[in-house]
Amino acid sequence: MTEKEILARILAIEREQKRRFDNNRLARYNTGEKVHEKQVAFHKCLKRNRWVFGGNRSGKTECGAVEAVWWARGIHPYRKNRGAVEGWVVSLSYEVQRDVAQSKFLSYLNPDWIQDIVMASGRKESAEYGIIDYILIKNVSGGISKISFKSCDQGREKFQGTSLDFVWFDEEPPLDIYQECRMRVLDRKGEIWGTMTPLKGLTWVYDLIYLNSGGDEEIWCANMEWADNPFLDPDEVAALTASMDEETLNSRRYGKFSAAEGLVYKEFDPARHVLEQPFEVPFEWQDAMSIDPGLNNPLACLFFAVDYDGVVYVVGEWYEAGRDIDYHAKMISETADSLNWRRDGKGRLEALIDSAATQKTLASTKSVADLFFERGIAVNTKVDKDVFSGIARVKSYFATDRIKIFPCCRNLIRELKSYWWGSGDRPVKKDDHALDALRYYIMTKPEPTKQPKAHKTVIERDKERLIKKLRRSESRL
Repeated sequence: MTEKEILARILAIEREQKRRFDNNRLARYNTGEKVHEKQVAFHKCLKRNRWVFGGNRSGKTECGAVEAVWWARGIHPYRKNRGAVEGWVVSLSYEVQRDVAQSKFLSYLNPDWIQDIVMASGRKESAEYGIIDYILIKNVSGGISKISFKSCDQGREKFQGTSLDFVWFDEEPPLDIYQECRMRVLDRKGEIWGTMTPLKGLTWVYDLIYLNSGGDEEIWCANMEWADNPFLDPDEVAALTASMDEETLNSRRYGKFSAAEGLVYKEFDPARHVLEQPFEVPFEWQDAMSIDPGLNNPLACLFFAVDYDGVVYVVGEWYEAGRDIDYHAKMISETADSLNWRRDGKGRLEALIDSAATQKTLASTKSVADLFFERGIAVNTKVDKDVFSGIARVKSYFATDRIKIFPCCRNLIRELKSYWWGSGDRPVKKDDHALDALRYYIMTKPEPTKQPKAHKTVIERDKERLIKKLRRSESRL
């Protein structure tokens, strides 16, 4: 082969590669050309039950479709691939399937990877215009993956019997279908992910997934909004934002759940304010504990640290209901020991506490504060309990990113997500025990931790001594 022929062959290969890349949305997504940070966070998360609550055009369906294609092809960049898999893509109806999830899935699927398409209606030669039953996809392991498309309006019975590697819910399914699909992935230790705009209010998804009221450690969720998607036209975003009322914006733009009363801490964003990975807090950052007492109701105790810039860290939590003070004091002490928390010269822990703790209990002639003191926790009952100003101050901390929460503080995070305004300027008095403890602490106006003085070297000390000596000599002249 002559040199000219070799060059021509190389150019032909390059043109073919470019053609395939231009026609392959997945390649552009993989290279970061069409992906944003929160989509990457979704893909990287190793939890087995992941949900994205996003506004329209925030990129939520894109990452759901790409995730499904990666699994089908066995090319997931952040997971150990399983080889050929079987999965379901679940939509609300067949029409929504065709127009949204199916369309997105096909747009990221190179035709060369398709072994066969079986249609529920329409012709497979123009599958995008019909309704697909299932697709057989060539996995890089050499096997064949089967991806089926399901509709919620089929009813729960149609979701029984099969063991699966994954289920992708595009928009919110009924609870019974979600529960059935969880059973389908049980045998294979499979995964579930959902992408949805929360338009139905405070449904089971809000309770079980967003608040994670069941304490499932495998649940992960995030909000996506228009500002997260750098590929949207800013002028269009501004125009559409101006045309919507606040409630519509919350769901359609920000992907947030809404109720008639309105969320108190709208400034709280788990993606910004909850740390993915906790770290060992320097001893000098440790500042205070704060307790909202309860016996039948939950008792909440939070552990706070402050860095050199004045950023507050909530690094630990004790939270339980239906226990006596002996038990709470013991568990607070054990939590403190696990955090290597500072104690005073007499070995006592120090904490803020609701001033109601000064009242005598029905079961004792001593106050709650006295009982805690006897058990090694010296509580300070002089806290500012003004609700309105306290909420305003906490909101300002979130708005300016001056507060970070360790992921172990699960109940505080849940309460922040579910705290609603009632009538007037007061929130609904419900499920707010950790929030009260947070408010008591923030109202103390915590100061930045002072930087430790650096130790001077021998050379630096000699230099200072010589300078002082020189200045004294000059002063005598």
